[in-house]
Amino acid sequence: QNKNSSYFVEWIPNNIKASVCDIPPKGLKMSTTFIGNSTAIQEMFKRVSEQFTAMFRRKAFLHWYTGEGMDEMEFTEAESNMNDLVSEYQQYQDATAEEEGEFDEDEDMEEMM
Repeated sequence: QNKNSSYFVEWIPNNIKASVCDIPPKGLKMSTTFIGNSTAIQEMFKRVSEQFTAMFRRKAFLHWYTGEGMDEMEFTEAESNMNDLVSEYQQYQDATAEEEGEFDEDEDMEEMM
């Protein structure tokens, strides 16, 4: 990450973690885990939100949850939280894109001089 620091934003330090476990699962020689924090995850959240909204409008499976004591308002709140999360990721992605645009403009100015 240090070698390619220009590809990472400063407001998410240490956004990658990779690890190798020397005690692998049975039948394998090695096991590796990679965890990355990226704004690209918002696409998955959008997809889940769209699927949830479609099912919630039809009240699909809702009776199972309300029968166990949940309230419809909890689902509405969860949907709102998911949309807020997507908006926040989009905000950070847009901020990064704007910063990159600023750098491009600076380079254009340097070339003109």
